[in-house]
Amino acid sequence: MPFTIFSITCLALVASALGCGVPAIKPQTIGSRIVNGQNAISGSWPWQVSLQLPSGFHFCGGSLINQNWVLTAAQCAVMVGSHRVILGEHNRGPHPDPTSFQVMITLQKHIHYKYFSSSMATFNNDIALLKLSAPVTFTPRISPVCLAPSNTSILPGTRCFTTGWGQTTTTTSPLILQQTVVPIISPAVCRQIWSQSRITDTMICAGASGSSSCQGDSGGPLVCESSGVWTLVGSVSWERSTCDPRFPAVYASISQLRSWIDKTISSN
Repeated sequence: MPFTIFSITCLALVASALGCGVPAIKPQTIGSRIVNGQNAISGSWPWQVSLQLPSGFHFCGGSLINQNWVLTAAQCAVMVGSHRVILGEHNRGPHPDPTSFQVMITLQKHIHYKYFSSSMATFNNDIALLKLSAPVTFTPRISPVCLAPSNTSILPGTRCFTTGWGQTTTTTSPLILQQTVVPIISPAVCRQIWSQSRITDTMICAGASGSSSCQGDSGGPLVCESSGVWTLVGSVSWERSTCDPRFPAVYASISQLRSWIDKTISSN
């Protein structure tokens, strides 16, 4: 039976009990339209991760999925033991509050086994898991997101959100975490836009509504909410090189890759 919006509502109570997907600081989700996005409320997307070079340069996003693991894009090419995993960050300005975020490094990196074999040029199976060197300490600003079950089916038009510090123009990157609402687009419509061969079953499309993810957002979250609980349904993968908000962005589908996620975590 497909995992419908009704069953997502039923899952909300279970997810809340497990402690995932419920921000202590509520996000502002009314009127939001990170190209053409808006500043997020500080701490309101507590699973958002910034992947950074040792210099502090942000190059990709990610999502905290439990105390030990972060989910991101395979294309982000994280270097174990070198690149930094920053949790709880909001303003990447020159004088951040050091008590508000945690800095981790990765102990292990696991890239989906079909990412390379399926041709990196298509970004198929564009997902990676990062095991952190130490467990994260959960705070009101740092907590995990729920993962979409493998039988999830989201209705086209569903309003979901993506967040990140990616470029807001082709030359400008923000200091403050950006958010934007993006409607889910059916695979059939997405294939009409991007061509039949480029959109696979491991992808989900959203956007084409005046806002878009862009360079630097890769690996970051696409989340949908039901009854106050947020579920990770996608991970930012690719879009037009110009980040044209008239075209949908493409995300790795968490539900289609859930089996690999669970097996990788359980065996490591």
